[in-house]
Amino acid sequence: MVRGRPGKGYRYGRWHGGPDPLAPPYDVAAAVDELGDSVLAGNGVREALRDLLRRGADGRAGLDQLRRSVRDRLRQARQAGRMDGTLEQVRELLDRALAAERRELFPDPDDAARLAESELDALPEDTASAVRALKDHAWRSPEAAQAYSEIEDLLRREVLDSSFQGMKQALQAMQDGDSAGMQAVKDMVADLSALVDAHNRGEDTEQQFADFMSKHGQFFPDDPQSVDELIDSLARRAAAQERMMAGLSPDQRAELQDLMSQAMDDLGLQSEMAHLNDALRQARPDLPWGQRGSVPDGEQGLGMGDATTAVAELADLEALSSQLSQGYAGASLADIDEELLEQALGRPAVDDLAALRRLERELERQGYLNRSEGKLELSPKAVRRLGATALRRVFAHLSATGRGEHDVADAGAAGELTGASREWRFGDEQPLDVVRTVRNAVLRHAGEPREEGQRRVKIGVEDFEVVETERRTGAAVALLVDLSYSMALRGTWGAAKSTAMALHSLVTTRYPQDAIEIIGFSSTAQVLRPETLAELSVDTLQGTNLQHGLMLARRFLARHHDAEPIVLVVTDGEPTAHLEDDGTPYFCWPPMPETIARTVAEVERVARSGATLNVFALDPEPGLIDFVHEITARAGGRVFTPDSDRLGEYVVADYLRVRKGRRGR
Repeated sequence: MVRGRPGKGYRYGRWHGGPDPLAPPYDVAAAVDELGDSVLAGNGVREALRDLLRRGADGRAGLDQLRRSVRDRLRQARQAGRMDGTLEQVRELLDRALAAERRELFPDPDDAARLAESELDALPEDTASAVRALKDHAWRSPEAAQAYSEIEDLLRREVLDSSFQGMKQALQAMQDGDSAGMQAVKDMVADLSALVDAHNRGEDTEQQFADFMSKHGQFFPDDPQSVDELIDSLARRAAAQERMMAGLSPDQRAELQDLMSQAMDDLGLQSEMAHLNDALRQARPDLPWGQRGSVPDGEQGLGMGDATTAVAELADLEALSSQLSQGYAGASLADIDEELLEQALGRPAVDDLAALRRLERELERQGYLNRSEGKLELSPKAVRRLGATALRRVFAHLSATGRGEHDVADAGAAGELTGASREWRFGDEQPLDVVRTVRNAVLRHAGEPREEGQRRVKIGVEDFEVVETERRTGAAVALLVDLSYSMALRGTWGAAKSTAMALHSLVTTRYPQDAIEIIGFSSTAQVLRPETLAELSVDTLQGTNLQHGLMLARRFLARHHDAEPIVLVVTDGEPTAHLEDDGTPYFCWPPMPETIARTVAEVERVARSGATLNVFALDPEPGLIDFVHEITARAGGRVFTPDSDRLGEYVVADYLRVRKGRRGR
């Protein structure tokens, strides 16, 4: 930051105005190359980006690693305990109360004691009904009375804690008959229902929420900061409570619902809680209300409150796992809940997610990805980089095998100026670039001392540069790439795509005087732009319509009649489709004679145009090899049978050989 001081100059200090304007740009080069690897392997752009985000970058965890960590937490959460812990506790307390009461009655010879024993023997078998039947029982044993009182306290705490997380702790000190404490709970529930109702009506509840938290904040240890946050927390817990109940057996569910109903009646909250749950459903209808889902199934019994917390955690982890999978329609990184992620895996996981979001954002901001109407595309800038990468790999193979580019050293002297120049080499006949030659000499002597008045410039051999000119004869290259589904089945589609992009990059960057057109063919043929090719997948329609592809190639060559015509075909199967006279495609397997005849006729038309036709056969099947040998013999071309990983090397080397013209072969 720069601050001016009148008469005292400027003071420079730390920048406080947002992102540092002098910080180096975010480097996405490695990410672009990884995207390119995936695209060149045959994937689409969206699939390639998804794979990159799954793997992660720059040492940061990707979505897959984050999801594996969440799945580990899920396995732990599923072992949290059983859902029937409250029932189990109530049964234990009830058995203790009944045993203590029978011990007290047994030595008493009075008939009243026998009558009391018969009443105990006649209690219903299910726990909830037995607890209800004993509500007005006159306990003779203090121990039994204490145990039954513990049942009532337990149910009050667990029922409230299952609806309001942390309520158990808030009520821990409350004893039976604590009317002030119970009245505070009733007031809280009533005020909460009014707050949620006002929110559902669309009213401004900011002040009402502030007043509510000021009055009842002790019941909400998670300290929500807004009415939306409060409602979201309560609604998620209410939905988890329903899910917990759905995870019980029918008998367990019936008993627990009966016990909950008794507890709510005792608290005087039955109708108020029912109204609150309805209001929460209205506020968050998107939650899985009433749906049966995964529940913990461990060894230890959990109380209702803890069970509801465990089910809520399990639901959150499952939702987070789904968000991290990004496996649903319209998925994006914005869907991932940072709060859930931090709760599950801690702050470092949120930082990893932030890094992935920034990477995706920078790929778009720096012009490598374009998003339009929900469709993700590679920009021309990214396509050029992909082509250059593919070409660099091809030339790496060529250099390793000693084949090289086999191109001439100069650009010719009889064509138009290209606007480029290079240093002079012995034997060059191109005209000198006078301006650059003199400039080189001036710069070379710029640091040397001069005598006063000396103006001469001394030109040395190392200063000379010559201008480059176009060739007299350029090349027109039609690359036909098979898009039939068999290319994907055989694993050759990625190599074909990479080869096409490498050749396009070579022609457009190193030989701009040449022309190239990429033609894809399956049931029909189409001209492919580099951007389209990068995002293209093989056609699931049946058919290898080489005839149509050659027709489009002839039209392209006709527009460049002064250039050396070159037709290169990459395929893995015989022609199985052709165009009828009305232009409709016709498919047949095995290939019918008419398909072969129409394809051969088109080959002969290509041959009459003077084009060289070379075929790269990716399947050694005898039928294909016999066919391509026949058509290349008619067009004076050659057949290559490379492995898919060497396809680019063969195609590029063949182009470099053929483009020199017929005299160069």
